[in-house]
Amino acid sequence: MKLEQQAARSNAPLLLTPGPLTTSESVKAVMMVDHGTWDDEYKKMTQHIRRQLLELASAEASDFSAVLLQGSGTYGVEATLETIPKDSSATLLIAINGAYGQRMSEIADRIGVKHLDLIFDETEPVDLDKVSDFVTVHPEITHFAVVHGETTTGILNPIETLIPAMVDRNIVTIVDAMSTFGGIPINVNQLNVDYLISSSNKCVQGVPGFSFVIANVHQLTQTAGNARSLSLDLYDQWRCFEDHDGKWRFTSPTHVVYAFEQALLELKQEGGVAKRYQRYSENEARLRQRMVAAGFTPILTPTVQSPVITSFKYPSESFRFRDFYLYLKERGFIIYPGKVSKMNSFRIGNIGEIYPTDIDRLVDLIQAYVSEPVQS
Repeated sequence: MKLEQQAARSNAPLLLTPGPLTTSESVKAVMMVDHGTWDDEYKKMTQHIRRQLLELASAEASDFSAVLLQGSGTYGVEATLETIPKDSSATLLIAINGAYGQRMSEIADRIGVKHLDLIFDETEPVDLDKVSDFVTVHPEITHFAVVHGETTTGILNPIETLIPAMVDRNIVTIVDAMSTFGGIPINVNQLNVDYLISSSNKCVQGVPGFSFVIANVHQLTQTAGNARSLSLDLYDQWRCFEDHDGKWRFTSPTHVVYAFEQALLELKQEGGVAKRYQRYSENEARLRQRMVAAGFTPILTPTVQSPVITSFKYPSESFRFRDFYLYLKERGFIIYPGKVSKMNSFRIGNIGEIYPTDIDRLVDLIQAYVSEPVQS
């Protein structure tokens, strides 16, 4: 990052989290103007965003459509699960190795989708052979869902093998790519995934406010009337965009949408997803190297670690995360507590407007804390 870019940063703490994340000053700046939802310019921009999302996903516009939805990423996941028939004709298989796979299971329970859960250890990637064997035993399965980057630990699940294998079995596929889309290359055409879900405040580096679904139109057209929710009806949301030149069905987060358009521009200026993936990977490698040298143990091995967020074990039984968190926050960094159920841990995100120099400053502080712990 150029020195003038660093100097332009505000004094707010850097978010080393998997979304919301630290955004650029220019993304923040575009939110200082108010906009109307019926404005033709706004609708035109919405359509432009939808086309750009397809381009990022390497998805053909003849086969796929980007559907934007007010709300967080979980809203997008729930809207997608609402497309599944609620009668005995459909059974969803959810591969789970973390909190966000488990959340899909909870959503399915709440909205009445019949489902089976295949549970993996939180530090184990979803295994194709186990999934295939499970599907063979349960021929009633019609849909399959998996989280690409499970930020419980930072593990990356192998959708490049999982999804084509399910497609070959004529199973409808759903990928929660919340924390990977825009930061890790994903080729929707090659995968032929039916629904890929992400949100505005992740690797594209926008701010929270809406989710989006890259949907196979041939599947989506068959889901009319499936949703029991009005606001989370993905089919109706799609039809409104298509039939009314980019009009959102209900009041949309206009400031967030303008910020997202700016974030997409900056992603392109950086060199696209491949270049952003390279920067995130450099952040993660630098973090891992220096944290190990400082005496911390990563939970995952590098072979299954995504560049999005890295989990570390507590360095000792006396380690108090709250004190550690406040120490870093007071000095300009916000990190996350751990979510791994079987061990005490914390997580550090590597995505957003974050560079290796920021990682170095962070680990310098962590080394100082470890050498002279600050008590609350």
